[in-house]
Amino acid sequence: MAMALLLWAFASVAAAAPRIGVATMQPGEIFFERFGHNAIVVDDPAFEEPISYNFGYFDMEEPGFVRNFIRGHMEYMLVALPLSQDLAYYRHVGRGVSIQWLDLEPEQARGLADALEVNARPENARYRYDYFLDNCSTRVRDAIDAALGGSLATQLQGRSRGNTFRADAVRLASPTWWMWLGFDLGLGPAADRPNSRWQEAFVPMRLAEGLRDARRPDGRPLVAEQVELVPHMLPPEPAEAPRRWWPWLVAGLAIGGLIAWAGARRPAVVAGTALPFWVLCGVGGLLIAYIWFGTAHTFGWNNHNILLLNPLCLLALPGGWRIARGRRPGRLFGWVLALVALGGAVALFWNWMPVLPQRNMPWICLLLPIHAALWLALGRPRPEPLPAP
Repeated sequence: MAMALLLWAFASVAAAAPRIGVATMQPGEIFFERFGHNAIVVDDPAFEEPISYNFGYFDMEEPGFVRNFIRGHMEYMLVALPLSQDLAYYRHVGRGVSIQWLDLEPEQARGLADALEVNARPENARYRYDYFLDNCSTRVRDAIDAALGGSLATQLQGRSRGNTFRADAVRLASPTWWMWLGFDLGLGPAADRPNSRWQEAFVPMRLAEGLRDARRPDGRPLVAEQVELVPHMLPPEPAEAPRRWWPWLVAGLAIGGLIAWAGARRPAVVAGTALPFWVLCGVGGLLIAYIWFGTAHTFGWNNHNILLLNPLCLLALPGGWRIARGRRPGRLFGWVLALVALGGAVALFWNWMPVLPQRNMPWICLLLPIHAALWLALGRPRPEPLPAP
């Protein structure tokens, strides 16, 4: 009789336990949708329909949102809403959604559902957002791992495929040129450490791959079933591809060679053409410096690209303007161009160092020859023109 009651109680708990799934949304076309998205779905028999726990909500209307975004003090929140309501937007814009139903023990599923319900309360819902370390996907990862008693982290932390924060960020942002450019130039060497599979789960699609490969303690797959909820109607996620530096070197040498050739014949034309280039480099360097010293974007600190987009380029503008008008540039002009070219050489040296190198070789290959050619063409002393007879 006691055994029958125990079996009945166990069956009742199992029947009442919710089903837990991880919904993965494919990348969209708006810039902040390029990385994809995900959510935890709780299919509880006590509710009329499954609930989506979505860690990706933010309020652009809150006071100081833009200022906090720029400074790296962003706050996101967890929102619980009916799954059908959450899916409506993705269906409308054509972003595909699939769900992985997890094979959890009843007590694990109930514990996770209860923890999410508490986390979604207004007093608990907000969290300090970080692009790579604490975002909507890592929050999903951590919640699943907590339900599993840490076994997901154990399986994923010791394995790496060599992916980095920079590589995934630039790849996923590549359809939007200014976005991938900002990531590639704005990230420092901390973004170039090889990530474990646990760390690369900051990308929702990477987390889905990790869940697919994960196993229960008895060897069963963690994912019991994967179902497509919304078909993907947009271009697919950008594929992984090796990044080659030699095309950038060919372009840099070609531009540098043209500058050296034209500098001996038409220095005024070369100087006039260089003016907007120096403006872009100088302003870019000031932005890198601001990210480094004025914000909490830690992955932009210690950025070696400040030696390529050198703020000193702004000091070259008066001398370049004088040359463009057929006048001598002044004493400091050549020294400024020499220091800018030297900065590019230092960036190359640091790239060869074995301790935490920054993967910016393509930018070195492009910009170092241009800076060196401008110094050779415009920065060296020239003889005074002979007076007219």
